[in-house]
Amino acid sequence: MRPILLLAPLALLAACSQGTTEKTEAPADAPTPASLGGVDLNQPLRALGTEPFWSVEITKDAMVYTGVDRDTRRAANPQPVVLGAKAVYTAATEDGAEMVVTLIATECSDGMSDRLYPLTARVQMGEATLTGCAASQTFLNSQPPA
Repeated sequence: MRPILLLAPLALLAACSQGTTEKTEAPADAPTPASLGGVDLNQPLRALGTEPFWSVEITKDAMVYTGVDRDTRRAANPQPVVLGAKAVYTAATEDGAEMVVTLIATECSDGMSDRLYPLTARVQMGEATLTGCAASQTFLNSQPPA
């Protein structure tokens, strides 16, 4: 008689677990979670450098390069490919030039202030390679330059 009593709880447990399970899917337009060095790559970012002064604004939809000695260039944001401590954005600008923005999870100094950025940046456009720093727009707005 005891073996039946031991099987009764297992039968009840099995009966409870046979309910239907609903899969909840993320909306199709939801960004893929991505972070690098504690920086949320789904938020607006800015890569910047000095000598010459340049910046690349990265938003949800676009990457916009501006520089002192070069024309402004725009490209759609392709979303980054994150591999270990690097995130790479590769896109074609409106004029067909390739723009590659590489962010690296290493602390960076811009060389002009005492501000430390959470990411190092490298921007390649054609033959030109620019190096600098990067951070989220929120970080930049909350950390005035020293």
